Order: sequence, then structure tokens, then C-alpha cells
Amino acid sequence: MNLHTVLTASGQLVCHSLRLHRGADLMLSIRELCRQKHIAAGVVLSAVGCISEGRIRDASGVTIREIREHCEIVSLNGTVSRERCHLHIALSKEDLSTIGGHLCEGCIINTTCELVIAEIPGTVIEKEFDEETGYDELVFRSEQ
Repeated sequence: MNLHTVLTASGQLVCHSLRLHRGADLMLSIRELCRQKHIAAGVVLSAVGCISEGRIRDASGVTIREIREHCEIVSLNGTVSRERCHLHIALSKEDLSTIGGHLCEGCIINTTCELVIAEIPGTVIEKEFDEETGYDELVFRSEQ
């Protein structure tokens, strides 16, 4: 295992809980919450609800798939901050098949989404270009 940096946070966990209503864009709502609450580093603890349509990027890192049917949110996880959100979502279709990928703008809430995000105390998420991957990658730093 190659560990470049290990950052251990300690302190009181702050959780933000909210309900998103019909028509809300899941990604845009999370970004707005992070900006409004000045979240420097956080993690999605829970997201329960359903969407009426969605957009997720597949593992190629290029192709965005459109979902034009009602789906249950069975998992949403990843890191969030006022600078950047990196989230993966799993959705269950009416036939109970499951699809998932990188959450993109365009996942529209159908009836509700109950969302809980925890701030990571003493930590800031930033991004840096990584020559090995060719992408801007998240970097965790101590909050000064």
C-alpha cells in the first residue's frame, strides 16, 4: 500500500440534515449546502429517496448515461466541500436492477431525498493535478 498522506481528524462532528423536495437537482443541492454552510471537508452519511430522472457518468470517465425512469436511491457516498464534490450513486430501477456511477448534475428528485452530510473537523479538501491519473484529484489537508 502506497500512502502519500494520512490525515487523521479529531473533534466534534457536525451533521447537516435536510430534505430535498420534488424537482431539486441532487448534485446542485449538495454543492449549494456546502457553500452556504462553508463546509471545507465532509462526507455523505446517508441519502434516501428517489429520482424521476438522472445523469451518471460511467467508469470510462467520459460517457454520461441518461436515466429516464423513476429510481430509488439505494446508495450515495463520497466526499464534499465548498470547492468540489466527488460522489458515486447507486440507483434501483422498477425491475429492481441496479445501476450506478459518478453523480452528475441532472439527478432530479421525484418525491423526496433525506440527506445527511457530516463535516470532517480540522480538514480541508482541495484539488491538485495528478500526473499519474491525468485528473485533478482531491487532497486532504489539515485546516490551519
